[in-house]
Amino acid sequence: MSDAIHDTANANAIDEHLFRLSEHIGDLLRQRGWSCGTAESCTGGGIALTLTTVPGSSDYVQGGIVAYSNEIKMRHLAVSRETLQRVGAVSVECGREMALGVRSALGVDVGISSTGIAGPGGSTARKPVGLVYIGVATERHVEVRELRFAGDRQTIMRAAATAALELTVEMLTNGAADGAPETGA
Repeated sequence: MSDAIHDTANANAIDEHLFRLSEHIGDLLRQRGWSCGTAESCTGGGIALTLTTVPGSSDYVQGGIVAYSNEIKMRHLAVSRETLQRVGAVSVECGREMALGVRSALGVDVGISSTGIAGPGGSTARKPVGLVYIGVATERHVEVRELRFAGDRQTIMRAAATAALELTVEMLTNGAADGAPETGA
């Protein structure tokens, strides 16, 4: 099998997994009568794209904000200037503020965020390519996780979107969304 065919087959398998995660999130949100929105940096809208591949997703997906610049993070997601100056956009704090900010900005029950370095540039010794923070916020709980992925830009973006969807499913199924204590990275 040629590399091109093999790569396409792997991409289709991943797409199926993402679609199933998105369907599951839709079912969980519908059961609760909840809505969601995304605040995305390193995934560039990939989380929202994946969620909206499910027919009928307009029942629960209200929208998304792709916030690459710090100015957009501050203006539209209420990320504080102090957070950006103190720890930067690629941080647990920024991921938390983005998830909470999109809940407020879009008036949704669940905010899903991503911030990180997809590469190939933009890294530092302390913040390498592949460092990603994924966040999910509900009224009663916020969870942000630090993750590290290897691969090219598209691989990292897809892995980050997948991780965000998996965290969303986890929060909606294990009761964390209903009031477990907050946790961090």
